[in-house]
Amino acid sequence: MDLIEIETFWNLINEKLTTWLEQGIKHLPNIVVAIVITIVFSILARIAGNIAKKGLHKALESRQIADLLAAIFKMLILVTGIFIALDFLGLKGTVTSLLAGAGIVGLAIGFAFQDMTENLIAGIAMGIRKPFQIGDVVQSDGVFGTVKTINLRNTLVETFFGQLEIIPNKILFRNILTNYSTIGVRRIEIPVGISYGDDPQKAAEVLVEKINACDFVIRKEETAVFAEGFGDSSINLLLWFWIDYPGETGFMQARHEAVVNVKQALEAADILIPFPIRTLDFGAKGGETLDTMLQSGKARKAETASSESK
Repeated sequence: MDLIEIETFWNLINEKLTTWLEQGIKHLPNIVVAIVITIVFSILARIAGNIAKKGLHKALESRQIADLLAAIFKMLILVTGIFIALDFLGLKGTVTSLLAGAGIVGLAIGFAFQDMTENLIAGIAMGIRKPFQIGDVVQSDGVFGTVKTINLRNTLVETFFGQLEIIPNKILFRNILTNYSTIGVRRIEIPVGISYGDDPQKAAEVLVEKINACDFVIRKEETAVFAEGFGDSSINLLLWFWIDYPGETGFMQARHEAVVNVKQALEAADILIPFPIRTLDFGAKGGETLDTMLQSGKARKAETASSESK
């Protein structure tokens, strides 16, 4: 009885193996073609990936972003070849299952590493759009400095205080970003006050002439002085002019030299930069000053003393 069962079991195995062998021989040409397709696409993916990497290295500042995009491009070509090979073997169901599984896995990874994925996508988008490059002076989210490194997930900015700030790329991508190096110029504004006894128009002419004599000033026809209003002890003026930025003369140095020149120009023209002045006025509508009050007080005391002596 046992021998009969073993013989039956062996016959079933032999029949199954024979069927598989027949099917394998039948599909052997398809298998060979599928292998050839996979090899061809792998070679094509390697060649296309190298070409894409060289082109992206020239187009993008970050080598990491360029390498990642080239690797993704290479992988897409290879995966396409594998799916074509599987479909050629008649395994359409397997291809569909693999695509569905890849979608589910990708969705799970996206939720699990949402913050990292967002920074990564923002880094790739900025690498393509190029809102700034290495060496640019940028300001965003309270950070102001020079871009040193652009990575996949973050950007390193060296502030003017000598510190390195690591900024996640999603912050630079979401928030307002000011790039001071794109246009290459920057305007400097200097507030200055003159006394009420001086002529604002004359002061404006003196300041414009003095500032335009500086070598670092560009667009000299746009150098201007405007009266902002009346201060407590001065007429407030605003001087502005343009400089190359970044340039040979830095922003701080240009502003320093401008302030020095403003003081020298006003002194040479005998125009006063007043100190803060306070005048005490006793009366609802400015009727009496402190001097008048003191004199009136002295007069009243004298009259009182005179009447008492009588």
